[in-house]
Amino acid sequence: QVQLMESGGGSVQAGGSLRLSCVYSRYINIHYCMAWFRQASGKEREGVAALNFGGYAGWYADSVKGRFTISQDKAKNTLYLQLNSLEPKDTAMYYCAVDYGFCTDGWKNRTWKNWGQGTQVTVSS
Repeated sequence: QVQLMESGGGSVQAGGSLRLSCVYSRYINIHYCMAWFRQASGKEREGVAALNFGGYAGWYADSVKGRFTISQDKAKNTLYLQLNSLEPKDTAMYYCAVDYGFCTDGWKNRTWKNWGQGTQVTVSS
């Protein structure tokens, strides 16, 4: 079991930026996939971005391509999501998730075993 703790959410105006962090509790290795999801009020959970541990190129939802960037700092056991050019439609609770097994094109639909508590992002127009 991997414990995950998100932070960095907040309230910003449209066009602003935030950086979300997700600290994981124990060592994970190259066989893990890490991801960010979000869920807006009254909507289904949506996969935002994913990254193989140690990787540099991520997978992104079409709605965030070119605006969001997923990255990691292995020395700090931390996964990041940089959110730029935020829009009101990005308002949601953002969750990080970690699972054993490489990321694939079907990463959004796999069964993720480890989830954080979430951090709220609110974007006003």
